[in-house]
Amino acid sequence: MESLLVFNSLNILYEVFSLLLVALGLGIIFGLLRVMNMAHGEFISLGAFTAVSCQMAGLSYWVAFPATLVVCGSIGFLLERFLIRQLYNRPFDTLVATWGLSILLRKLLELGFGKGYQSLELPLSGSVSIWGTGYPAYRLLLMGFIVILVGGLTLWYNRSSAAMRVKAMIGNPELAESVGLNTQRLACLTFICGVCCAGLAGTLLAPLYSVYPAMGLDYLLRSFFILVIGGVGNLWGLFTGAAIIGGLQSGLAVLVNQTAGYFAVLIVAIIFLWRNPDGIFHRA
Repeated sequence: MESLLVFNSLNILYEVFSLLLVALGLGIIFGLLRVMNMAHGEFISLGAFTAVSCQMAGLSYWVAFPATLVVCGSIGFLLERFLIRQLYNRPFDTLVATWGLSILLRKLLELGFGKGYQSLELPLSGSVSIWGTGYPAYRLLLMGFIVILVGGLTLWYNRSSAAMRVKAMIGNPELAESVGLNTQRLACLTFICGVCCAGLAGTLLAPLYSVYPAMGLDYLLRSFFILVIGGVGNLWGLFTGAAIIGGLQSGLAVLVNQTAGYFAVLIVAIIFLWRNPDGIFHRA
């Protein structure tokens, strides 16, 4: 019984951290730029298929990380430069435009890889004993990486001069431009950072799940639910939303079934949209 409790607790913790990783890119773009990127899920798929491509080419799984940064960064740059930049402060237009882009990217993935499921070999096999309970080593590595990533982003956002310029751009773009800040360049870099985070999430999660062109839809919905519950504009909101969504879904999946977990998450998200649309944490 104790071993089962430890295993289920680690599973819930893994679910929370993986959801935080999945929602991070959307939180950066929507929280800082006020752009609802409906192609967020497809950038996760791009990261996963980049890992698949590296495996098909006989390359190491770890090569997929710089490859994902190049692929998602390049597409993100072109997308921001020629589409999103024309639509800032037009939320409905950006939503429709990125939704169309998501369909295009999904069809391109289907054209290149087919509609079938792909699988990756685990880059780190075996398990680690925690309080006498074996738990997959790669999942523990993944959770450790997420902690380092989120901690690094928090330090960067709170202490770096680059983050201060981003905050100035967000708070008052006209004043920021008047003192010489290149707000267009800052916005572009912020957007690229968001889509690269989404791509890395796909690369990291690809060995644990089936990879297929439409996999991003589920990740987009759960990321949106996390933002609805936690609020936008800070990492505490993302973490809180991921904890509520991940804990509720995993807990009910263990106690009842997976369908009950999804249904409970949907009900909680609807309640927050109705009673507290700004979320628990919300930057003014």
